[in-house]
Amino acid sequence: MTDPALGAPVTTTHDGAVATVRLDRPSAMNALTLEVKEALLAALREVAADDAVRAVVLTGSGRAFCVGQDLREHVADLRAAQRDPAAAAGLGTTVREHYNPIATLLATMPKPVIASVNGVAAGAGASFAFGCDVRLLGEGAGFNLAFAGIGLSADSGASWWLPRLVGPARAKEPAAAAAHRAGGRGARAWGWRRRWCPTPRLADRTAQARRAGSPRARPRPTRRSGGWSRRRWGRTCRPPWPTRPRLMDRTGATADHLAAVEAFVAKQPPVFEGR
Repeated sequence: MTDPALGAPVTTTHDGAVATVRLDRPSAMNALTLEVKEALLAALREVAADDAVRAVVLTGSGRAFCVGQDLREHVADLRAAQRDPAAAAGLGTTVREHYNPIATLLATMPKPVIASVNGVAAGAGASFAFGCDVRLLGEGAGFNLAFAGIGLSADSGASWWLPRLVGPARAKEPAAAAAHRAGGRGARAWGWRRRWCPTPRLADRTAQARRAGSPRARPRPTRRSGGWSRRRWGRTCRPPWPTRPRLMDRTGATADHLAAVEAFVAKQPPVFEGR
């Protein structure tokens, strides 16, 4: 990994057998640029393959866990695509090359993954937290799926994990599609009350969760045996994500999406015209 002193967007630290992967763009609320996505994917691949690592923590720096795709970079890409359509790569490309592999690694690496949600988690950031085995929530934590607000289909497994975490009825509520505050009553409503704590205690709570398993436990069979396994839903832990890039290409190419992203950057409400 790049030396953190040089401003690496993702850093990895080790404490015994636990690796902490940290999104480290606090000034941008850990938004996902191409550089960040590639660094995060590389970091997760590294810790997944490291036999000395028995547990992984995913967290963010500053007041956000991760707000998803960096829309300033994205709107620049959309404008460039308008100038030169032949050179444009659809949104499905980054879903296929970055978001799906990251989400799959979080869900299937042979060791438990804890999301230490220190602040807002939006879009793909919320999806990444949902794909982890455990979510520990600071008092400033909140989830915002955000996709509908900019005219996109959901990515990174959000539509797969959320109904399985909170139930289909809650997953369909407007609060789940728009914004959900995890602290206090919000955490209790989603069944996550015992995983919420005041932010100053979040690091200690995360450390306790890391130490919960025996240091001699073998994480691969433990994760498969039921406690960490996703097979209890009657399906493998590899959701049907290959269709997501096609859906993202389709919705990302609409005039409504471009207008919504432009409005976001301009801090204006979007106007959808069904185009």
